[in-house]
Amino acid sequence: MSIPKSSKYFILASIMLTACSVFHAEPLCNSKKYPLLYAKNFEITDFHTHSIATVRIGSGKSALSYRYALVPRGVPLPELPEDIVVIQTPAKNVVVLETIYVGFLEALNQLETIIGVATADYVVNPTIRKGVEEGTIHKIQTAQTLNIERLLLIKPDLIFVSAPSEPTLNIPAQLNRVGLTVAITAEYQEHHPLARAEWIKFIGAFFDATEEASEIFDAIAARYETLLRKVDTVENRPDVFCGAPYSGVWYMAGGDSYVVQLIRDAGGNYLWNNVNSATAIPLDIERVFLKAANADIWLNPSFYRTRRALFSADPRFRKFLAAQTGKIYNRTRQQTTDSGNPIWESGILHPDDVLADLIKIFHPDQLQDREFTYYEQLD
Repeated sequence: MSIPKSSKYFILASIMLTACSVFHAEPLCNSKKYPLLYAKNFEITDFHTHSIATVRIGSGKSALSYRYALVPRGVPLPELPEDIVVIQTPAKNVVVLETIYVGFLEALNQLETIIGVATADYVVNPTIRKGVEEGTIHKIQTAQTLNIERLLLIKPDLIFVSAPSEPTLNIPAQLNRVGLTVAITAEYQEHHPLARAEWIKFIGAFFDATEEASEIFDAIAARYETLLRKVDTVENRPDVFCGAPYSGVWYMAGGDSYVVQLIRDAGGNYLWNNVNSATAIPLDIERVFLKAANADIWLNPSFYRTRRALFSADPRFRKFLAAQTGKIYNRTRQQTTDSGNPIWESGILHPDDVLADLIKIFHPDQLQDREFTYYEQLD
């Protein structure tokens, strides 16, 4: 016996509604993914009563993922799998374990939610520094040790922390074991500077500020793309190398890193561009000199701010052509006496400003009237 077409539609709709009911713990219906342009390591899916934010770390067999159910305050908690961390939004009291979150929260007008910071001496933001000095914002780290007792006393809604790069230093696991709520981020594993900036959308979701985050990011991306067009057809691309030795090893940025993407986008020819790695490449100074002796520009020479200090560390540095011509630049223009540097706060969110600095270094005729934001030329 054949079933009328209208009855088929009714049966199909009934099946779908039943599926939505049966699988309420893992909703499949009425969901919408939040649009992302560059970021690869997170996604946000909106449902009727909540959102699910997912962070992905690594790939292959070693890949990990973390899921957070963001539920507006006052809304009944949905049924969810046990592995999903439930966080009520907007977050009101947060602790940040890296300075990058200060830049994101400042842009979102959420600085007042910060009640604790790690590595407080490296924070540049004047509002946060004042809060630390007055005791309204707690220091929750001494040297490399987190003050777990203080964290338990101040009872944050949420702690933002980067994914652990070293398994033996798994801070998120330590915090989870004592019942603290942690949101893990992985922006530092992104390969494109705009992908790192796009993590403001992830942070914004915890404050019911996804629209504001999108507007902020879209403006940054538009400025970045405008700058790209200034140099995308230049033929004369200066040879560039980066870094300086640490304990006898020169860690050169890999060709897939966001730093190298910035150099390419600024119209530079990075000498290790073809090394397919997002992590640093360990080299000795002899190998670096063989390849970079005649390079035009030397970027990011560790913490050095003068050529005298750089050459005192190793007189062989004088042999580089970039050293002889004075074309050494470091991202230390705003560095504080405590070694705090806003490039790790606002600079991650604003790669457009970093890109403009690099264009001015590589092609000064393109941005003649612009002052450096983060970079300075070593004198």
